[in-house]
Parts: sequence; C-alpha cells; structure tokens
Amino acid sequence: MPQSDKAVPAAGNIAAHFAPGPVLLMGEPGAGKGTQAHALMGIWQVPQISTGDILRALRNDPVQAQTPLGQLTASLLSTGKLLPDEHVNALVAHRLALTDTNRGFILDGFPRTLGQAEWLDHHLTEVPEPDGQMRLPVVAVNIHVSYNQLLRRITGRRNCPVCKNIYNVYSHPPKFEGKCDLDGALLEQRVDDTEAVMEERMRAYRAQTTPVIEHYRACGRFLELDGELPESDLTARILAEIDRFRAAGAERESL
Repeated sequence: MPQSDKAVPAAGNIAAHFAPGPVLLMGEPGAGKGTQAHALMGIWQVPQISTGDILRALRNDPVQAQTPLGQLTASLLSTGKLLPDEHVNALVAHRLALTDTNRGFILDGFPRTLGQAEWLDHHLTEVPEPDGQMRLPVVAVNIHVSYNQLLRRITGRRNCPVCKNIYNVYSHPPKFEGKCDLDGALLEQRVDDTEAVMEERMRAYRAQTTPVIEHYRACGRFLELDGELPESDLTARILAEIDRFRAAGAERESL
C-alpha cells in the first residue's frame, strides 16, 4: 500500500548536499511524475535522465548527430519502429558517462522494460562514476493515484492556446468558465484527454511496467507513495524516504 503518513517533513529540512544516487520515478499517466522530477532536480541538484531528452539532444547537436551512435540512432528511428533495448541502453550509458551524474540522477521513462532494468543494474555495478566512485543502485519510487483521481486530473485539463496556462475544471478552474484568467482566450481540451484514451494508456503502461515494478520489489528497492498528497508534501515524502533508504544501505555496508 502507498505510504501516506500525515507527519511529512519539510523539504527545506533535507540536506542540500545529500547524494540521492539513481532514483526511478514511476506512475501512471497523470500521476505527477514530471512535477515531482522537476522539484527533486532543484533540491538535489541532479539531472533528469530521459530517453526522450537524449534523442532530442542527438538530433539538435550536429556534432553528436554525426557520431557512430548518432548516425545509427537516426537510421533506426527512420524505420518508424521502437528502438531495440540494446540501443536504448547504449544511449543511456553514453549519458551516464557525463560528470553531472556523479551524485545521482532521476530516471524518467527508463528503464521501461525488464531487460532494460536488468541491464541498468548490471551497468551500475560494473561501470563506476566518472570520478571513479562506485555507483549506488537504483531505487524505484512508484507514485500511486486512484483511478477516479487520475480521471479528474486528465479529463479535467484545459489549456490556453495563447499563454499556454493550464487549468483543471475540478481542482484549478478558471474564474470564468471556459476562459483564460490571463488573456480571456477560450480554453481548449486536448483530443486525447478522454477516459477512453486514458484507459488505453493505463493498460499499455501496466503491461510494460509491471515486470519492472516486480523486479525492483524483489530486489528490495521499491517504494510506493501516495500521489494524492499535496505536491509539496509528496516531494517531502520522497526526499525523506530516499534519505532513509540510502542511510539504511550505508548502515548495512558498514556491518
């Protein structure tokens, strides 16, 4: 069951120099992974590692695009098929070799399959950090949100086409129905913000990630937290749980 204790420590009380190691944020579409990743990046001062960001960087960097890895990636993507695990793993390995990952990083969208999770565990034990230190293992944090709450979050979203401000008719409605508070533009609903699309996304997500969740659960490196907490409280809960987990691991190693 997700942890939702009422006593939540303030995020400001967490040491700014804490090294979180690799942290995988998981959760169904609409669970708030992006919001939490952004907050944790600022507090921990670590990068977010996303396969989407890696691919965009390859396309936008003329030097990287001409490397063997960049050229092979472009060739594979031109087929319109999903990149094979071994190639995605190679892209991630290249990104993890940069020194900004020394203290840790937040994983977003990777590992997506059991094969990727097993590769990552092996890679982190076999390849040290750029500064020569051994890496900590991945801790998976699953942000759990009930079906009804996810439905409200997704189907209630409304976007301003002018200023890009985002509203929710249930939790953050505009002052005047259907109009942006800032510029008065008519709000729009994305065509895929429907219950039918949400259910399809949830089925696909669960089919793909259930083996990954079970992998980390079996390894004793899985946490599930209540995603219906206020955003700042959930951030503080993640900080506290990762701190507790890393402290327990350090204590075990010292015995």
